[in-house]
Amino acid sequence: MHVITTSPEHVTTTPNGAMTGLAAPSRGSAEFSTWRAAMPAGATGPEHSISREQVWTVTAGSLEITWDGGRTEKVTAGQTMVLPPDVLRRIHAPEAFEAHVAMRADGVATVPGTEGTRDLPWAQ
Repeated sequence: MHVITTSPEHVTTTPNGAMTGLAAPSRGSAEFSTWRAAMPAGATGPEHSISREQVWTVTAGSLEITWDGGRTEKVTAGQTMVLPPDVLRRIHAPEAFEAHVAMRADGVATVPGTEGTRDLPWAQ
């Protein structure tokens, strides 16, 4: 058993928001990663895909996700979305939001127009 206490070194800040790593292999989890995602109102993340299924539970505010060739869905506090692996998506915050995210620990990101994959530091 592992009890994890978040600390500043578990926070990754990007131009579009912040991810606070919770469970991850570097913090004692063998199979899963979980983190808290937060974006300010008006922020839009880059188009990308993730190699593993993700489960997002919005805990405050709302987000809009555009995926699968242009479909847009709004997800509000109290709702959970399940994102399949390898599907292009872009997340926009029409208002500030926070969400808890879970996925298998070995997921990586792919960004169109770039070579290779990118690790998710908050999920490592």
